[in-house]
This record gives sequence, C-alpha cells and structure tokens, in this order.
Amino acid sequence: MSSSARTTQGRQLEHPESDQIQLETVLSALADPIRLRIVHELSLGHDDMACIAFDLPVSKSTSTHHFRVLREAGVIRQYYEGTSRMSRLREEELQERFPGLLPAVVNAQSAHQDQDPADS
Repeated sequence: MSSSARTTQGRQLEHPESDQIQLETVLSALADPIRLRIVHELSLGHDDMACIAFDLPVSKSTSTHHFRVLREAGVIRQYYEGTSRMSRLREEELQERFPGLLPAVVNAQSAHQDQDPADS
C-alpha cells in the first residue's frame, strides 16, 4: 500500500495545506534542538518512522508536543498505522515552497553533530 493511500485511511490528523505553510512557523519549529533532531533523523533516508522509534531525551508527552509542533508547522506529515503514529518529512512540499531550506537545515545539523557527537 502506498504512503499516500495510508494517509487517507483511519484516524486523521490536521496538516496545513502546502500553500498555508509559513516560513516563520517552519523556522520557529526548527529552532528547537529536539525538533531539529527529529527532522534530521527523518532525513536520513527513513521514509516513515513511528514516533516511538526516536530515542529522544524527553518524556512521552513532551515528545508528542514536539511532533505536533512539526506537524502543525507543515514540516512533517503524520498518520496512523494501526496504533502507531507514523511520521515523514514533507520534503517535496517544503522544497517547492521554500527552495533549499530543508537541505540547508539538515546539512547544518549534520555538520554540528559531526563536530560534537555528544549533542546528538
């Protein structure tokens, strides 16, 4: 089953349409180190990841908050697969709306992690 088919079945989560994604909201969402870490991990070639697959140094409720901020900003798309909430980057939509932004952010985060692996 394709990911687009999966996103239209079951419980639905609200996401902004591509043309409603605002640069200020995206930058604000990406300013937090935990959210930046989530985006970086999703950019490593994982198409869809369950929220529990991220090894985040925060509580479950705080983790849920960070995913919600990213989703509401238009950075990620989430959908339910069974009882798991799956996440994926909205790479194509962000590239169309803000060319080069996501690759620049991911590359900067990669460089930062290479300099100080203890921060990752």
